[in-house]
Amino acid sequence: MTGLRFAPGTGPAVLGVPACALRDQRVALQELWAPDRVRRLAGRIAAATAPGRVLEAIAEDRLRRGGTPSPVLRAIVRLLRDGHPVTTVAEAVGLSERQLRRRSLTAFGYGPKKLGRVLRFDRALSMARDGAPLAEIAARAGYADQPHLAREVKALTGVPLGRLRG
Repeated sequence: MTGLRFAPGTGPAVLGVPACALRDQRVALQELWAPDRVRRLAGRIAAATAPGRVLEAIAEDRLRRGGTPSPVLRAIVRLLRDGHPVTTVAEAVGLSERQLRRRSLTAFGYGPKKLGRVLRFDRALSMARDGAPLAEIAARAGYADQPHLAREVKALTGVPLGRLRG
């Protein structure tokens, strides 16, 4: 199996639909793009010695044509990744909290609060894979304590952090 992982906010530009339309589902590519185009792409991927590179090239081409995330979306990600509260983020990018939520749903598939949780989790997972102790991870990633980290990981992924570490 080969897949792509998109930076926050880039999926809609590549796939051509709002992220919230795809959240919590498995959607076949032919439901998003013309079936004949998907067949041609599938043939290219099947014939490739490095299918991941073919997928990357397809995604890069779509990004060039569809555009990368706006500076506002990049600022939202940066501020949330840094742990700023939603009200501060909305004010910093010049949006109401309601506008911020709508833009977040379209670009990321969920609201800014959950995006902040996911970005914090991603930071924690990176530290865990580097071998940092769990208590240190919790403190450095912005969790109240190690049990808070454990609850959040389980809530977001359904499995304990130790299982994701490997």
